[in-house]
Amino acid sequence: MQQAPLMPKATAVWLVENTSLSFEQIADFCKLHPLEVKGIADGEVAAGIKGFDPITSGQLTREELERGERDPNYRLKLADPKVKLPEVKRTKKGPRYTPVSRRQDRPNAILWLLRNHPELKDAQIIRLVGTTKNTIQQVRERTHWNSAALTPMDPVTLGLCSQMDLDFEVQRAAKERPQIPVESGQTLLPAEVSTAPEPEPFAVSAARKPAQEDALDPDSVFAKLKHLKRTEEE
Repeated sequence: MQQAPLMPKATAVWLVENTSLSFEQIADFCKLHPLEVKGIADGEVAAGIKGFDPITSGQLTREELERGERDPNYRLKLADPKVKLPEVKRTKKGPRYTPVSRRQDRPNAILWLLRNHPELKDAQIIRLVGTTKNTIQQVRERTHWNSAALTPMDPVTLGLCSQMDLDFEVQRAAKERPQIPVESGQTLLPAEVSTAPEPEPFAVSAARKPAQEDALDPDSVFAKLKHLKRTEEE
């Protein structure tokens, strides 16, 4: 993908004022929207921006410009740089920069994070808000000089961090948090036991009743009484 020239809006201003290129050609070369280029031509966009000549800066050749003016369907190509700059290696991210106008809101954002996301570490709050560990400790212990006037406020609403950054840190803290083991208490009875019919309370006595009636036969009782009477008379 072709890179945009240096100072694309200023380059677009110069091309609009000094060439007969179409809006689409200028937009493609400067990596802008055609409506934005049209706004530059109408004076509604980039007001006060001085045009930047891409030919004198070596970003566009005169032949390439003339070819584009002759053919409206031609797309300009950025000239090869005469001096190749070494590739800049990515360095480790430093602390987030907070605008001066938003720095007074950082204690409010810290208080909001401590209340709504206590699982966040101090290093994560520092990355989100761009504060110091000492300030976080003061807000947590209510020793901050403005503790009485602090109000918890969402750092995303304040513009101190994006919602994606906040969600990422919260998910990361949730993964690093040790899981609490579930206490093993009483368990439910199996379905076979809980759904079994209850035994009838009179089943045993009903089963024993015929045996008692057999034992209390009238003939045997009178026979025993006669035997006892004879024994007493003797």
